[in-house]
Amino acid sequence: MVALTPKKGHLLIAEPSIIGDVAFNRSVVLLAEHNNEGSIGFILNKPLEFDLSELIPEVNTSLRVYNGGPVEQDNLYFIHKVPELISNSIEISNGIYWGGDFETIVELINNKRIKDSDIKFFLGYSGWDTMQLDKELSSSSWVVSENRYKSNVIKKSSLSFWREKMLELGGDYLLWSNTPENPLLN
Repeated sequence: MVALTPKKGHLLIAEPSIIGDVAFNRSVVLLAEHNNEGSIGFILNKPLEFDLSELIPEVNTSLRVYNGGPVEQDNLYFIHKVPELISNSIEISNGIYWGGDFETIVELINNKRIKDSDIKFFLGYSGWDTMQLDKELSSSSWVVSENRYKSNVIKKSSLSFWREKMLELGGDYLLWSNTPENPLLN
């Protein structure tokens, strides 16, 4: 397997070796930004126990909110694939965008002009300082993968997403795909 260099739009798959890391154990992270100053991403497969209307009462939706990462968990973030409807969006890659005018989003959701499969909300984000992600990659904490799902990665919300990625990686990762989250329970 050829090791990829991280870039915007790539996925970071948590190595099985980071068992015990509460924030990132079995995580799949979409990199929204990666440059010389650091990296920002959102954990795609860690749903929280509540929906958006519990955080924003004026929104009429049952859209699930996800744990985006351990940084700024009191702030709401979102990725989407409808920049033509949401002004001030920033392109990540492959038709995926983040941010934009929140008032517009509330209106779009309430008027049923945006589908659940078009947007995903997160509390917090995953962040790395300059060279921090490179250090974690060299210590085998992450595997970098291309996002072959393109904008459909927004729909990848299942807790089994990490397992799917382990199966795709093959080799030694196949063994990890069937282990329980806590190997002591095996």
